[in-house]
Amino acid sequence: MKTIEEIEKIRNKKKQELELRINTKADTREKHILVCRGTGCTSSKSAEILENFKKIIKEKNIKNVRVIMTGCFGLCSKGPIVIIRPEETFYAHVKPEDCEEIIQTHICEGKIVQRLLCKDIDGKTVEKLDELTFYKKQKRIALKNCGVINPEEIDEYIAFDGYKALEKVLTSMTADEVIEEVTKSGLRGRGGAGFPTGKKWSFAQKEKNKQKYIVCNADEGDPGAFMDRSILEGDPHSVLEAMAIAGFSIGANQGYIYVRAEYPIAVHRLKVAIKQAREYGLLGNNILGTGFKFDIEIRLGAGAFVCGEETALLESVEGKRGQPRVKPPYPASQGLYGKPTVINNVETLANITKIILNGAEWYSSIGTENSKGTKVFALGGNVNNVGLVEVPMGTTLREIVYDIGGGIPNGREFKAAQTGGPSGGCIPAEHLDTPIDYESLTQIGSMMGSGGLIIMDDTKCMVNLAKFYLEFTVKESCGKCTPCRIGTKRMLEILEKLCSGKGEEYDIYKLEKLALNIKKASVCGLGQSAPNPVISTLKYFREEFEQHAIDKKCKTSECKALAKIVVDEELCKGCGLCQKNCPVGAIEGEAREKRKINQQKCIKCGTCIATCPFKAIKSAV
Repeated sequence: MKTIEEIEKIRNKKKQELELRINTKADTREKHILVCRGTGCTSSKSAEILENFKKIIKEKNIKNVRVIMTGCFGLCSKGPIVIIRPEETFYAHVKPEDCEEIIQTHICEGKIVQRLLCKDIDGKTVEKLDELTFYKKQKRIALKNCGVINPEEIDEYIAFDGYKALEKVLTSMTADEVIEEVTKSGLRGRGGAGFPTGKKWSFAQKEKNKQKYIVCNADEGDPGAFMDRSILEGDPHSVLEAMAIAGFSIGANQGYIYVRAEYPIAVHRLKVAIKQAREYGLLGNNILGTGFKFDIEIRLGAGAFVCGEETALLESVEGKRGQPRVKPPYPASQGLYGKPTVINNVETLANITKIILNGAEWYSSIGTENSKGTKVFALGGNVNNVGLVEVPMGTTLREIVYDIGGGIPNGREFKAAQTGGPSGGCIPAEHLDTPIDYESLTQIGSMMGSGGLIIMDDTKCMVNLAKFYLEFTVKESCGKCTPCRIGTKRMLEILEKLCSGKGEEYDIYKLEKLALNIKKASVCGLGQSAPNPVISTLKYFREEFEQHAIDKKCKTSECKALAKIVVDEELCKGCGLCQKNCPVGAIEGEAREKRKINQQKCIKCGTCIATCPFKAIKSAV
């Protein structure tokens, strides 16, 4: 067990060692080779890259060089990523066999390996991380330590002011003062609903009960979402510290992290972090010698989407089937095992320590009037820079898509963005300049959700998109209430009819009516929001539904039963890219000739539409 003085000694010593991680002008001869070991880069052999670096350095007996495993740097589409500090050189798409060249050329000879440097969205080679367009409009608070520290080394977390907020809370603040600070900051829940965090803590604190709980919701179930996973993989101690602060604030001595078992790296790093925190006396009895007691356990989820709903999550933690409870009572009064419980998601908790250390005024100065701070998004789909993004609330969708995301690949047009996953809605091009905050998204029929942000270009069919999300919802419905269990199934059947060419105009009316009724009558928030993708696509892309129902046509050819893809001879330049990329050889024509599509062979996959640089291939609508 470490005392406050011992923790401070570790902080000061380690901070000097790690200054070069954040200070490019650090006066040091030591170099740190940072290798991303988030899930994305790990799947592309970054673990092998890490070991290769260590092996080569040992074999060559090179001094003053350390190889560091980190969490996600954010720019996932450029992975595996290697960054060398303090010069901040950014190497992209690194392969295990590149390690020898990096060590010899960069470390030994002091020269940049030009071929491995990252190319920005304008095609220019960029040498340093902060020169990349992707990072220029971001502001990292929740992701502050991700890509900087080794997530499995508690001393590195401590060096970057880790557990300093907990020390401040335990030695110089009352529970009321902590809750007041969180309330004044304006922090709202980042899990989707946006409920004020300080108010939630206050409700639980006022409950008269000796046993209370803190629960971290790490059951990130939205398709395409990986924000919480990346924070747990890159900075797990920030969540543990925040849970302890929350525990002190409401009078809880036990916390649980409910994380899906499909996140093996996150689970492993949480286990390591909890073990280290206990060894240092930062979890357990008499934390930092203050008499405060708080511990944390992990509970693994089996991947049920409904367990993202807080009361279903509690049922699962208790060992029961994950189904939502009727509210009220709310968890703040009767939660886990019937005791007062605060449930916050990972990203919400990742903001807490920064608020305590920097103050509520600092945090509330970021963002908009009613949406304070930053928001982390998993940016994916048809966008050049796929990855993890953290921006101030109020940043427009256009800035995220074009300034950070680098625009749409292959010169295609932006069509829509899906926020909030299966519970969210589509944002069309006419709302590209909408500020991303809770109120603005609600006004245009979408929602913040947990932070999945899927970008779609003009090759995407919105009817097919609505069908995709309904397929997910039907599969993931817990079945407790009839509107969700049966109603979503009926909605899916109508969408399947429309996409197969068997729909009628009246089906659109039935679809809309069902959606509104399900929204009103479902028991939990997930059932109530399940129709949102259909409601929003009907609102903004109704003509596509009508084309499917009346004309039996799909303008994007994604619905294969309705598709007929043709070449516009006036626009075709005979480049042959479509023919080269066609998976079934359905495109015919000789070199420099205008191409034609053999309709008997064509499987309507849309590859030719996506790859044609002249937009000469389109659906015959």
